[in-house]
Amino acid sequence: MTRWVVTDLDGTLLDHSYSWEPARSTISALKQQGILVIPCTSKTAEEVRAFRQDAGLSDPFIVENGGAIYGNNADGSEWVVPLGAAHSILRPQLDELSQALGHELVALEDLSAEQGEALTGLRGEALASAQRRQWSVPFLTAPEALREPLRQLAAQHELLIVQGNRMSHLLSGGSHKGRAVEVLKQHLQQPDVAVLGLGDSPNDLPLLEAVDQAVVVPGAQGPHPVFQEAIASGRFQLAPAPHGEGWARAVSSWLANESR
Repeated sequence: MTRWVVTDLDGTLLDHSYSWEPARSTISALKQQGILVIPCTSKTAEEVRAFRQDAGLSDPFIVENGGAIYGNNADGSEWVVPLGAAHSILRPQLDELSQALGHELVALEDLSAEQGEALTGLRGEALASAQRRQWSVPFLTAPEALREPLRQLAAQHELLIVQGNRMSHLLSGGSHKGRAVEVLKQHLQQPDVAVLGLGDSPNDLPLLEAVDQAVVVPGAQGPHPVFQEAIASGRFQLAPAPHGEGWARAVSSWLANESR
């Protein structure tokens, strides 16, 4: 049976210092078994390329919360499947939403180096890589009372707002992690692949709802409240520890069960 591990990065495989060391041996085991390890993240393509090089991965990857899918051809050239509008189209729409909402929605790219580091923990070229968007516009999350009105305004313009741990993201309607997984199955002509999905924040919900087995990786204070019902009902599993350690243990358990 063909199997994939489709995983969020920040807060899931990576801790908040961007370390994934506890999962290194598990990733090696997946590679040895020929199981694709597919990042599915809010990160940009250039950020994921750097992670893949560090982790020794060559599998396809999903960027910017499902804005596009990337991969490599046999000759090493890169292919891309866009799933929504480009950043150049979305960026002015964020400003229009700000005006309609009566609240300034501050884009990640507009933050100073100091503000960006305070928000993301990134500095220098790492921060610049996160700010150079192609398929989405990350922005400072609106106050709680404005989040539902903002989502409704966005929907009226066929736009989607997804919320992560550090910020929110504006994408084209229908551009989300779950759709990206389905499109990748079609692109690779593997419609019956068995998929393990792992995530930690609300923007991972479409991913976890699209896979065969869903695992919520908790933070240091436990899982995000948005997953409470799905975990309680058994629809989603809860990893036994935060970040890379919990990721590795959940993946190892899945491998053991799948091998029976």
